[in-house]
Amino acid sequence: MTASFAAAAVRLAGQAGTAFGWTPDIFWNATPAELLALVRAAAPEGGDAIDAGALARLMEAFPDG
Repeated sequence: MTASFAAAAVRLAGQAGTAFGWTPDIFWNATPAELLALVRAAAPEGGDAIDAGALARLMEAFPDG
């Protein structure tokens, strides 16, 4: 496991705990499909996908290091 993957996984676990009330054990035992279902359910309806230009601007403004 690379350091960047590990850091991203820890960050996602924390976000799942905050957004969905998941404990670390629930997060690590959940499937990606289960997490995706909750994320989709929490997303506003009719939201448009971000385009490549907007994503590039966000990545430049908020680098992950």
